[in-house]
Amino acid sequence: MGAVIVEAVRSAVGKRNGGLAGVHPADLSGTVLNALVERAGIDPGIVEDVIWGCVTQAGEQTGDIARTAVLSAGWPETVTGVTIDRQCGSSQQALSFAVAVVESGYHDVVVAGGVESMTRQPMGSSITGEGIPYGQDFLGRYDGTLPNQGVGAEMIAERWGLSRTQLDEFAVASHEKAAAAQDAGFFAGHIVPVTTPDGVFDTDQGIRRGSTVEGLAGLKTPFKSDGVIHAGNASQISDGSAAILVMSEEAAARYGCTPIARVHTATLAGDDPVIMLTAPIPATAKALERSGLTVDDIGVFEVNEAFASVPMAWLAETGADPAKLNPNGGAIALGHPLGGSGARIFADLVHHMKNQGIKYGLQTMCEGGGQANATIIELL
Repeated sequence: MGAVIVEAVRSAVGKRNGGLAGVHPADLSGTVLNALVERAGIDPGIVEDVIWGCVTQAGEQTGDIARTAVLSAGWPETVTGVTIDRQCGSSQQALSFAVAVVESGYHDVVVAGGVESMTRQPMGSSITGEGIPYGQDFLGRYDGTLPNQGVGAEMIAERWGLSRTQLDEFAVASHEKAAAAQDAGFFAGHIVPVTTPDGVFDTDQGIRRGSTVEGLAGLKTPFKSDGVIHAGNASQISDGSAAILVMSEEAAARYGCTPIARVHTATLAGDDPVIMLTAPIPATAKALERSGLTVDDIGVFEVNEAFASVPMAWLAETGADPAKLNPNGGAIALGHPLGGSGARIFADLVHHMKNQGIKYGLQTMCEGGGQANATIIELL
């Protein structure tokens, strides 16, 4: 029983303390869920489960926000929800789980996606008191090192010989590509307007028009005094949500939904948790090997821009065409609402593939703990 993607939508991404700051993350999720089923033209009561990514499951994002989102959307109480955490890849993993459960025959209609309000529930706020998520056995294995993403990004830049100028040029290009896509109306086609206390929010806030390498040169490097990583070539702290509708082929036909794409191959990879951010490289290699495709068969790549050094090292190792990478900008320009980013990236990716007639796309992102998802999408 094949699984197909019939719709993918997202909110615009808000800056920290920006356009979505006044919206509870469960309500934000509910708005996106309603837009998803409205655009697909289905009754939400046929959805059998909602698999929702969320990283900082504290405060407003506790209590199984997937289920709370379903109820906030006004969907029937019969629709269930489960919340998962694979760090930054949470909603990309949600898609993999949704596809797997549909292909298994357990369910016919499943929603995947995620949310993060980094304004209302700051990163790290789930760590309370003196507790850290690393026990003595972990610390003993890694010589007492507490993993830090920013330090890992610096380690990558050093290992792959990436200069600050190169990283800043990559960051400026991300803003330029995102601005061009925004001006062309690309994002507007799948962005869900969100009603907030300050009005309707429907435009990504993070894009900095006119960004220059010279302008970035004055920013401090907080992770290393003589380093190359700074706020301007790293992902933005953001608020946002996105959702993907997965159906069996039979259900899509039954409910009159037109499939857009399918997940061709989904893989995972683990790597050094201290450098933390290199796993997209082996994840991509594994996905290509398992799929039987080559890097040249892929028409577009989305590699999450957690830090500019991550996709740049990925490019160096994979030999992919730089012109195919993040064609509409990435998290440096658009933002990185942790638990929602995988689905945000997917929504942009699949609609780009549809608009451009691209047969295969690949999405990958680094994750806490030295992990990565890699997913190959096939346009139908």
